[in-house]
Formats: sequence, structure tokens, C-alpha cells
Amino acid sequence: MLKYLLFDLDNTLYSSSYGLEDNVVHRIKKFAASFLGISPDEVWRQRMAQEKKYGTCLEWLVAEKGFTDYEAYLAAAHPPDEADTLPLNDVLRAFLSGLAFPKAILTNSPMEHADRILNKLGITDLFTHIFDIRFCNYAGKPRPEVYRRTLEVLGYSAGEVLFIDDNRYYIEGYIALGGHAVLFDENDVHTNLPLPRIRELGELTRVIEEITNNK
Repeated sequence: MLKYLLFDLDNTLYSSSYGLEDNVVHRIKKFAASFLGISPDEVWRQRMAQEKKYGTCLEWLVAEKGFTDYEAYLAAAHPPDEADTLPLNDVLRAFLSGLAFPKAILTNSPMEHADRILNKLGITDLFTHIFDIRFCNYAGKPRPEVYRRTLEVLGYSAGEVLFIDDNRYYIEGYIALGGHAVLFDENDVHTNLPLPRIRELGELTRVIEEITNNK
């Protein structure tokens, strides 16, 4: 039986059209390029070649490139003004408030980033927990231990928690643990993947009904 909803943050609770995640990636490329002494494009070519193995660029840098200054990386990727252009979203708040399940956040970003985003959207109080990259010991989705530790705190099994994320690998990792998950595919990119998909959060009501009716 479904007991909890676990949401990704970036490009899931707000549209990718705002460009916030693109800006984060730009800052990460610049930071990693400076550390490695190569171009930002080459950084991203190398990093994306390992996307399935390493859920974040930070994890890749630590494991493959000898990087150790976690907090410098997070500060560079997430400056204080990063969410200034994100508007309050009363429609999102009303929708989330109407979902009859407790809700939590699981993000590969740090807590300060999550706080900024949720405060700008006006939905901070709707979530019981925010599980960030530090909670996960700087390892991110889709590592199984990240999901297991999150579920342990929530007190439920993977099969009792519906996970919503815009990254296919994160969704596949959660499903591999026996969980319910749905890919938020706003731009209809993954039409050929055999994964549950939605293009807008409003479709979650249908997904929840399908899971409930199958139990």
C-alpha cells in the first residue's frame, strides 16, 4: 500500500524552462574545468561518459580525479542568488496540498539550495523531510544506499513510497529496489523508455490511482 511520496527537486518541482539547472551545470563545468585544467566542454564530455556510474559530477571528481574539497564545489555550484528568478507557485502548492500522502524531498543538491528553491516556490512546509547530498555522505542518486538510508528514516519500504524524478537513471535505480517510481518527462524526451512517465505533476493523481488499484 502506498504510504509516502518522495520528490526530486530540480526540474521536477519547477519547470526546466526556468533554466536554473542549466545555470548550475554551467557553474559546475566552470569549477571542474579550473580544477582539472581542461575546457568546460571536455569536462562535460568526460563526466557524461560516466553518468550512469556517478550520479553527480562531484562524485565523479572525487572518485576519478582526486578531488577533495566538497564544500568549495557546493558553494561554487549554488550561489546565494541562484533562485532569484523563480516565482512563487500557488498552483503547485494547491496541488501538492491536495495529495493525501505525506511528502519528502530527495535531492543531489545541498540543503541550502533546497531551502532556496522551496522558499521561492512557497512550499517548504509541505514536506516532512529534505534529504540532501550531505545526508547521503556526498554520494547521490542512484546509489542504492542513498535510497535505503532515505527509506530507513521515513520508516517505509520502497514498495510503500512513490518516487518522482526527472532523471531516468535515478528512476531505474529506485525501481531496481522494488519501489514505485515515475519519470517526470516534461519535454517528452524519453518516449521509447519502458518506464512510467508523466509530463506534468498533475498526472500524479492518475499514477497514484493506478498503484492503489493494483494493490
